[in-house]
Amino acid sequence: MGPADQIRINVWRDNELSLELRVRPDGTVTLPLLGDVKAAGRTPSQIRDEITNQLTKYVKSDAAKVTVAVVAVNSYKFSVAGNVEHPGLFSSPYFVTVLEAMSMAGGPNRFADPGRAVIVRTYSPGATRQIPIDYDTLKNGERPEQNIVILAGDTIYVP
Repeated sequence: MGPADQIRINVWRDNELSLELRVRPDGTVTLPLLGDVKAAGRTPSQIRDEITNQLTKYVKSDAAKVTVAVVAVNSYKFSVAGNVEHPGLFSSPYFVTVLEAMSMAGGPNRFADPGRAVIVRTYSPGATRQIPIDYDTLKNGERPEQNIVILAGDTIYVP
């Protein structure tokens, strides 16, 4: 889960506690009785378990049957920068590969050096990695192993 994702929380036989919520920019959702619950960086199962544990303070444990479902993924964003036709921030409801991301950006422009493209991936604050991509050979089908999935927060840079 990430900020802007939309989730549906169902509490069995309790419509007042069942809600559809959007994860706030601070990574939390607010529920009646419980207040703020951290959602960003967690799976629906982890969120469900926390809600169930907190809910047992207010209702019988056998009545605290909770499900959490992802309704919309809005936190999957990545950038394509440098010498491409339409640089910018992109979003998709599903994971995309290097070729798909480059296509979304209109491909390299006439000033580009696509053989020296890189993916800049951030693992933690201050820890980044550059993954070299030879876009021309990838596009021609010569290096399909370079057509990796773009992760949220990645930047493809084409010099």
